[in-house]
Amino acid sequence: METATTAGRACLMAVLVVVTAVTVSSLCAAAGGVESPAGRNCTEFIRQSCSATRYPSLCYSSLAGYAGAVGEDPTQIAHFAANNSLAQVSSLSYHVLLLYRAAAAAGVDPRIAAALGDCAESLGDAAELTRQAAAELGLLAKAEGPELAWHVSNAQTWMSAALTNEDTCTDGFAATAAAATAGGDVFMKADVARHVRRARRYTSIALALVNSLVGVAR
Repeated sequence: METATTAGRACLMAVLVVVTAVTVSSLCAAAGGVESPAGRNCTEFIRQSCSATRYPSLCYSSLAGYAGAVGEDPTQIAHFAANNSLAQVSSLSYHVLLLYRAAAAAGVDPRIAAALGDCAESLGDAAELTRQAAAELGLLAKAEGPELAWHVSNAQTWMSAALTNEDTCTDGFAATAAAATAGGDVFMKADVARHVRRARRYTSIALALVNSLVGVAR
C-alpha cells in the first residue's frame, strides 16, 4: 500500500527534523543566551512575528528555543516553523497509519477503516508538501530579488496545499458520523480529530509566517 511507504518516509523526516531542532536550539546560548541583550532581541523578534499568526502563544513557545538561529531574520523563522509543522504532520501520518492497521485487524466498521486509510494518505501527502515548502524556505538564505519572491510563492503554494490535505482527513471522518456508533470507533475518531487539530495549528502558523515574507526585499 502506497500509504505505508509514504508514512515511513514521513516518520524518517520527523526524526531528522527533531535531530536538527536539538542541534540548533543551543545556538542562542552561544550568541549570549536569551537573557543577554542580543538574546532578548532574538526572542522579542519571535514574539512579534508570532503575533501575526492565529496561535501566537503556540507559535512563540514552539519557536523561542531557536532564537539564536533565527536572529531577526523573517525567512529563518518561517523556515523553522515549516520544519516544526513537518515534524508534527509526519508523526501524525504514522500514528494514523497505525490506527488504520489496528482498525482493519480488529474488524471495525469498514467505513471507519476506509476513512482512516484515506486520512493517513492525506496526511502523508501533507507531510510531503510541507517538506517541499521547507526545502523552498531553506533556499531563501542565498536568494535575492525575483528569486526570493519565487521561492516564497512556491512555499505558500505547498503550505496551503498541506493545510487542505489536513482538512481532507477530518472531512472524511465527518462523512462517517453514522458509522461511528461503537465506543471504540467514537474514541478513534475523536483521537484523530484532536491530533489533526493540533497539527493543523502548526501548519497554520507556518503558513502565516510564510505569508509575511511577501514583499520582503534583499
